[in-house]
Amino acid sequence: MFDVRGRQRKAHTMVAVLKNYFNGALGDLSVLNVGGSAGIIDDCLSNYFGSVTGIDIDEKAIDYARERLCKANLAFEVGDAMNLRYSAETFDVVVSSQVYEHVPDARIMMEEIYRVLKPGGVCYFAAGNRLMWNEPHYNLPLLSVVPRPIAHLYLRLSGKGNYYYEKHLSYWGLKNLVEEFVVADYTLPIIKNPKEYAAEYMIKPGAFKMRVAVFIAKHMVWLVPGYIWILVKPG
Repeated sequence: MFDVRGRQRKAHTMVAVLKNYFNGALGDLSVLNVGGSAGIIDDCLSNYFGSVTGIDIDEKAIDYARERLCKANLAFEVGDAMNLRYSAETFDVVVSSQVYEHVPDARIMMEEIYRVLKPGGVCYFAAGNRLMWNEPHYNLPLLSVVPRPIAHLYLRLSGKGNYYYEKHLSYWGLKNLVEEFVVADYTLPIIKNPKEYAAEYMIKPGAFKMRVAVFIAKHMVWLVPGYIWILVKPG
């Protein structure tokens, strides 16, 4: 929640991707960040967009944001990702970054995101792949891959929890989840040009890891550990 540097890095990547998609014109756009937590990302986004609203179901996180982050174009509200209390076609951009796996029903969340987006609006969708070597929430190898009963036992034996709540989807599951949208996949462009997308913290330019990642993203996209997609609402 309070990793300022890490969340600012994510925000800068969001801005770079959305600038690329919108050809640099962000100043008049309204943004809703679903699952924005303590507001660090929202605060950064507010420097580039016309208005930013951050919502989270965590009341303490929203209170923290309201107390510390005050700007005329920035607002924070307690809200449920599966029941957004906004009228249809309200926002130009919705951000959903590493959120879907925490929501009881990710499909309902995506339906709500689709509903509140204006026609032609976009969702910045950053999502982890179930087929990842290391599960980032618990730092345990293959936790997201094994069957859920085994995952629960794995967590208990590791001493890191009693129940594995996160519900990661595979590449194909994610594609099915966002089937209402037109997908502009920024994953490979970001891996190939991390500096352009302010993503050097994820991929070191010129490193061996970068070359391997480019190969996998080109030829085995279903094995990429995470994706960044722009989801476009038709119209």
